[in-house]
Amino acid sequence: MSRFPADAPGQDAPAVASPRASELLTWTVRLHGISLGRPVDLFLDRDELRAVGFDVLCGDQVHRFLPLATATISGGQIVIRSPLVLFEEDELAFYRARTLSVTALRGTPVVRGGEPQGILEDIVIGRGGVLEGLLVGGEGGERRIPFDDTVRFEPGSRSAA
Repeated sequence: MSRFPADAPGQDAPAVASPRASELLTWTVRLHGISLGRPVDLFLDRDELRAVGFDVLCGDQVHRFLPLATATISGGQIVIRSPLVLFEEDELAFYRARTLSVTALRGTPVVRGGEPQGILEDIVIGRGGVLEGLLVGGEGGERRIPFDDTVRFEPGSRSAA
């Protein structure tokens, strides 16, 4: 099942369900059908809170940064057209220091419109890496809340907007 069309790297098809970050982190990064590694984290721009790329653990056991805009996400895999889009560890460190890690954000209390919503369990990524929603857990189980400019993380945790 295609999540993002081949002609629109890093974009998802409007009529197709948007993936969860945890789902994307189970997929494989491939070049011409060859598995190069798998994403172990997803990074969000701190200001726009949009997915910008992946921390990919490659087959040589080196972590590299993969910009979302250079990838085509479809059929349970992340496809790249050149190995040159996988940036080395020093570039990964640059992005890691300037973005929010989805893995690190999990477990953070979420507030929307001033009201507690629950604990962040996952995020839903839409077209162009935009956050479509947050999956939060609480007494009533997991539920999805829309992501908008009123969403914040509890004091003492990272701010979401």
